[in-house]
Amino acid sequence: MSRFRNANLSEPVDSAGVRFATLYSPALGRRTDLTLYVPDVPPQERLPLLVLLHGVYGSHWSWWAYGKAPETADAMIQSGAIRPLAIAMPSDGLWGDGSGYLAHRDFDAEAWIVEDVPEFVGEALPQVESSRFYLGGLSMGGYGALRLGMKHVAKVKGVSAHSAVTRIRELREFVREPIEEYLAAGEENADLLHWARLHRSNLPPLRFDCGRDDSLLDGNRALHRALLREEIAHTYEEYAGGHTWEYWRQHVRSTLCFISQVEERSAGINSTV
Repeated sequence: MSRFRNANLSEPVDSAGVRFATLYSPALGRRTDLTLYVPDVPPQERLPLLVLLHGVYGSHWSWWAYGKAPETADAMIQSGAIRPLAIAMPSDGLWGDGSGYLAHRDFDAEAWIVEDVPEFVGEALPQVESSRFYLGGLSMGGYGALRLGMKHVAKVKGVSAHSAVTRIRELREFVREPIEEYLAAGEENADLLHWARLHRSNLPPLRFDCGRDDSLLDGNRALHRALLREEIAHTYEEYAGGHTWEYWRQHVRSTLCFISQVEERSAGINSTV
């Protein structure tokens, strides 16, 4: 029996195959929403799942309406630039200015992302192989992708972040809620480097980028330096641009290419077994 009572999944709403879902999330303890992109592929083909996380003030439709992620992915798949993949774009729990994708005192936005979302997508769309689970995101969502990917190493196959918040206290720049509200599970749980060090031997492939005019650039550079000191493999890139949708629309291509490359390497390993 499904854990997601009264779930509703729309028919495709555009030519790219975008769909909307509303469902009850056990982790959040209430109804919530996600936008889905599922390309048209042969019935026997199974798709990996990228979960794209939005930033503060956003919702499940942000990556679709502002970021053009499904449109970009569809064009890249059609051109052969990347392997086909499904994209889930969930809300963050819609708490305050942003949940941080963390466990709070009365709801768990972390479990919503790493447990409920892939389980629901795999259940609702059998062509999606949700065990091939990747995380991406921007700003607060970049922090969520990095932290959850470094923490849940048995589940997440790769992580790509844009303009990421790299320390939970950087959220003060964006949110009205006290930072203490994000620390229900403790300071250590919210610390990216804690999880990077703890799981250094089996971290998934990691990449992140930031614009040179972004207010979060210093934090991204500091994270890059810290990972280098720890000898933790990762890719870090800087580009022209700031903390804007123009930047994220352009560089979501890097996330899509990165995941396609990880999938190709995985397929090559599997084909030799």
